[in-house]
Amino acid sequence: MAEATLGEIAAHLGGELIGDPGLRVTRIGPLEGATPSTISFLSNPRYQSQLESTQAGCVIVGPAMRDAAVLRGATLVAADPYLCFAKLTQWWAARTRAPAPPGVHRSAAVDSSATIASSASIGPMVVIEAGATVGEDAVIGAHGFIGEGSTVGSGTRFAPRVTLMRGCHVGERGIVHSGVVIGADGFGFAPTPQGYEKIEQLGGVRIGNDVEIGANTCIDRGALDDTVIEDGVKLDNQIQVGHNVRIGAYTAMAGCAGVAGSTTIGKRCTIGGAAMIVGHITIADGVNISAGTLVSHSLLKPGTYSGTFPMDDNATWEKNAATLRQLYSLRNRLRALEKKTS
Repeated sequence: MAEATLGEIAAHLGGELIGDPGLRVTRIGPLEGATPSTISFLSNPRYQSQLESTQAGCVIVGPAMRDAAVLRGATLVAADPYLCFAKLTQWWAARTRAPAPPGVHRSAAVDSSATIASSASIGPMVVIEAGATVGEDAVIGAHGFIGEGSTVGSGTRFAPRVTLMRGCHVGERGIVHSGVVIGADGFGFAPTPQGYEKIEQLGGVRIGNDVEIGANTCIDRGALDDTVIEDGVKLDNQIQVGHNVRIGAYTAMAGCAGVAGSTTIGKRCTIGGAAMIVGHITIADGVNISAGTLVSHSLLKPGTYSGTFPMDDNATWEKNAATLRQLYSLRNRLRALEKKTS
């Protein structure tokens, strides 16, 4: 069982430790259900009432909650308790997870022209095609696929069943979860009287450093130029990124969001779950899009944008939806009445 002392934790994280540095911690957990060997955190004032009842051995708090936390026991005071918690989880995982063994598994199929760093780990049943490159300390999980001429940067980790198609590139220190497909064909077809003629997708995908991509997300290759995901972008599970999209550095997107082709999203944006963004538009830096919002035109100023029809009981919702369908005719009738009375 993994464990550490409060003193070791405080030495790594910094901050002010109030309490016994020799107290042994065996897990990180929430305030509710914590035990005396648990370290917890509190960053949202709404949950301050849980401080009194928690059995946690130590709680990470901000300066504003210092006194209340000290009354109940050991406390680690940090300027940003949520960030402190995040760094604690990273430190804990590094101590407790077995590192992937370097080398190529005997069942992997690696083309003789591929370049694999000696410290990289290539798992069972992986396929790596001609001219591909896997960097130092990179990990390619079982059943992964690295296409012709593609590159995986140093320290990047692919979970099992990740597909990186030909001519696509992932930077350093990335995390790519299971089921991700990078470089599938974009949705491009020319309509004809007989149906649709496929437009071959000739671009690739370029992904920067420190990018995390959630399970079953798909990033399409560009039609001519590349689809680009800049440094520090975080993508949740089951996101669709269309061809020739560009996502700016440090933007975060929640699950089931979709971005149609040739849209540019700025830096440090947040996009809520199930948001839908049409193609060929521009979203400025610092835009926050609420969950479920349909973005149908460019957003050229930073700010928060929402467009979700409020949920209600079905009978009421149907009445409101019927009224919305009549808004145009109601507007015209109102204008006609205004003209008569003016």
